Amino acid sequence: MAEINIPNEYKVELTPPDLSPYKTGNTGIPYVWRFESGAPGPNVMLSAVVHGNEPCGAIALDWLMQRDTRPVAGSLTMAFMNIAAYEAFDPGDPNATRWIDEDFNRVWDIGVLEGDRDSVELRRAREVRPALEDIDFLLDIHSMQHLAPPLMMSGRHARAKALAAAVGVPERVVGDAGHAAGRRMRDYGAFDDPDATQTALLIECGQHWEASAGLLARESAARFLVATGILPQDILREFEPPSTPQTAYTVIEAITIKNEEFVFERPFSGGEVIPEKGTVLGYDGGEPVCTPEDNLMLVMPSKRLWRGQTAVRLARRDP
Repeated sequence: MAEINIPNEYKVELTPPDLSPYKTGNTGIPYVWRFESGAPGPNVMLSAVVHGNEPCGAIALDWLMQRDTRPVAGSLTMAFMNIAAYEAFDPGDPNATRWIDEDFNRVWDIGVLEGDRDSVELRRAREVRPALEDIDFLLDIHSMQHLAPPLMMSGRHARAKALAAAVGVPERVVGDAGHAAGRRMRDYGAFDDPDATQTALLIECGQHWEASAGLLARESAARFLVATGILPQDILREFEPPSTPQTAYTVIEAITIKNEEFVFERPFSGGEVIPEKGTVLGYDGGEPVCTPEDNLMLVMPSKRLWRGQTAVRLARRDP
């Protein structure tokens, strides 16, 4: 995996919480906690710090743990994932510790998990994998490289967009099929099975270190737990009702980099709607990459412009 050597252009407004009090867990897996209600209901998981330089999810789970949040139905699992990368976080070089050896959110193919490859991230994924096996609903909390509108990534199936609508935040919901570079945790196992009921969402709460990302991480976690029926509405009292209706999109193309050099035609941050078909977005080894139709939204243009990585995704607004 290429070393991450990307200059930081954003102020670090968030302070990552100390996660050492949660090290022991109560599941036999370090940093993974599960609370049973004793009443019928779904098994629900919140996961954080899949990437070590995304503190907003840790802020949300720390907030819930500090208030002794317990489900009134089913079970609640709270899992801090890529601890090694999180503990290496340096606000002086905050892009450097997204991972230690490889992207934790590209290793969730069964063949990879059960294969011979080895890395810090794969070892941790194999360690936490049992905690996912009976989960009915997962919210994986993330943030983004650029200052851009937050997104709820709902995967390929209608049931996930329906759950995103029940959560109600953020304003934009994007259905997508993931990345050529590897399978995400939100697409693991039954979450991506069209015939299953297990459902996962991945929220991108805003730029990694902006203060509002921590606030949205807390709110979305609370709304997710209410939407899945394991917490009462009381937890939402400190949040204002969503002020803007959601808009849904579906990714029609993920631009995977084919050559050693990819450059964008101009700076993009994400959320831009490109009105005209044929607009040049960038150059992959000198070959122009253009929009295939009118009115496509750019989803999370990347700074990690390496061969095999996703440069940007193109999304069409749902009818």
